[in-house]
Amino acid sequence: MTQTRIYLDYAATVPLRVQALEAMRPFLEGPAYNASSLHREGRAARAALEEARERIARVLRSKRSEIVFTGGGSESDALAIVGLAAARSGKHVLSCATEHAAVLGAMNALAERGYEITTLSVDRHGALDVDAFAAAMRDDTALATVMYANNEIGTIAPIERLAEISHERNAAFHTDAIAAAGWLPLDVGALRVDSLALAAHKFGGPKGFGLLYVREGTPLVPLVPGGGQERGRRAGTEDVAAATGTAAALEAAYAEVERSTEHVRRLRDRLERGLLAKVPLSRVNGSEPRLPDLTNLSFSGVRADLLAARLDLEGIAVSPGSACTSGVAAPSHVIAALGTADPSAAIRISLAPWTTEIEIDRVLQVIPNAVSELRRT
Repeated sequence: MTQTRIYLDYAATVPLRVQALEAMRPFLEGPAYNASSLHREGRAARAALEEARERIARVLRSKRSEIVFTGGGSESDALAIVGLAAARSGKHVLSCATEHAAVLGAMNALAERGYEITTLSVDRHGALDVDAFAAAMRDDTALATVMYANNEIGTIAPIERLAEISHERNAAFHTDAIAAAGWLPLDVGALRVDSLALAAHKFGGPKGFGLLYVREGTPLVPLVPGGGQERGRRAGTEDVAAATGTAAALEAAYAEVERSTEHVRRLRDRLERGLLAKVPLSRVNGSEPRLPDLTNLSFSGVRADLLAARLDLEGIAVSPGSACTSGVAAPSHVIAALGTADPSAAIRISLAPWTTEIEIDRVLQVIPNAVSELRRT
């Protein structure tokens, strides 16, 4: 009998939620109107777009006018980092070694424009030293950016304190909250951030759609100038269907967040305990506080790409790292930054609210055998 496949790479993407699909359906199956048009049909599309923006703003506890729709999480990060820096006078930017590739790419773009980049290291658990962050701030620091929760090892940063330090030095503060969405609070007032990036598909919304919170009064130079959409911050015809689906998915994720968190943390902890007990020379990368839905484990002497391929043949989908490197199985820069494990030996396993005990049982059976066989080859 064919083994039912087990998908445990939800940190890469979450399937479209039913709530999102149903919200999008009228806009996908019926006429699609331009929200910038002045006729009745255009005004109806605009009303639907602004309703979606308002629903998202309620989750973030922001103003509707502070939500900018983009083409995805990477664009949101780039718009915030390049756009905020360009709007300020300083030429120094502060970041962290374990940031997502989207953030690192935006930092490289700033470096090419003459900005000086300071990249802070993390400790062996993936935590950023707050005192080191404060010491690295300068009078000419335009922007600091640190991700809310790491997408590979799940470590959670003290965003509120980092933002406070940034503001004390008159620097803007951005956070990539893409991995945190659906699991951690997104109250932008409590977080004290100037901007916050999200990607819809990470919490069950449509792919190719993102959003950026930008605090009211924060100057931002657009990356895509043009027709003045999104209050001049991002030109291009807005995707009303995607915005509506994103709002529905975000609401659904947070409506069940407490129950989902308890469920996935229990399964994750059981998975970790079982693998550490069954597989010699194994370790968990990262430490609390961390996201409840993922674990990153290293198995000494085993290449993560080969292990992931072996598990794929066994019907189990996991990842040797972030999925945002176009399928390239390169050693993880996040694990390398920890300095405690072989970057090529780490795999990421990520769960969802619908992950089952039976699936975890199967993984606990397959991984120890796969590791043992790979170590013998």
